[in-house]
Amino acid sequence: MDAVHSEIKGVYIAVGDAGSSPAVILQTGEDRFIPIFIGLWEAISIHNALNGEVFPRPLTHDLFVEFFQKFDIQLKKLYIDSLEEGIYYARMILFCGDHETTLDCRPSDGIALSIRTKTEIFVENGVAESSSQPLQDLPRLINLNEYFVDGSRS
Repeated sequence: MDAVHSEIKGVYIAVGDAGSSPAVILQTGEDRFIPIFIGLWEAISIHNALNGEVFPRPLTHDLFVEFFQKFDIQLKKLYIDSLEEGIYYARMILFCGDHETTLDCRPSDGIALSIRTKTEIFVENGVAESSSQPLQDLPRLINLNEYFVDGSRS
């Protein structure tokens, strides 16, 4: 599979004519970005992981990482490998001992786990070519902190 390495630019509230929605923004090139619209709780989880916030009790993605550690499972790569009718699909590449397997996942869950395990994220070339765009073409993006703390909902 030909894929491009991507980095997480951040988690935002994307504001457009139809309303606002949480989005994780992946950078796939110097000026190429992919907005993936996600649920609010997944956005908060990704945001927390990017900021190194750890809670006294494990939240769902933290629990998954503990499960991986307890059973000696390594998340090696996350591939965002298809886009169908506006929905992104992803696969986690996992190793346990000398066995490799893939597990279908929502990109938001895979990204939340990738941050916590310091795992690389890849986007299939065709998906990157068809959905990445220059930063100025993205909807207006409001940082999650600003949106909730500063009340920048206008």
